[in-house]
Amino acid sequence: MSANKVQRRSRIKKSIRRKIAGTSERPRLSVFRSNRVIYAQIIDDVAGVTLAAASSAKLDDATKANVETATKVGKEIASKALEKGITQVVFDRSGYLYHGKVKSLAEGAREAGLKF
Repeated sequence: MSANKVQRRSRIKKSIRRKIAGTSERPRLSVFRSNRVIYAQIIDDVAGVTLAAASSAKLDDATKANVETATKVGKEIASKALEKGITQVVFDRSGYLYHGKVKSLAEGAREAGLKF
């Protein structure tokens, strides 16, 4: 069952990536979550460069990747993006359902001023 779950997410991720791409004007906000850590990256796909990154592993008080931690990561990635002059992004949920940790990360980024 786990192999099927991974294959399903991979298929969905490829479908999403065919439709969206990050540019220098509007980069892509990519999310990856594991059981312990949630990661977010802002990527310019044209240049192939990661412009900003944040993860729950780098937060001081975060020991688990839960909904509250995901919100903090969203706020952190938004603040790093705003420092670099990025205000709009394309959200890439990487095949995950827009629910729980992924949703709270997106809402945290929106609260901090990122538009998508």
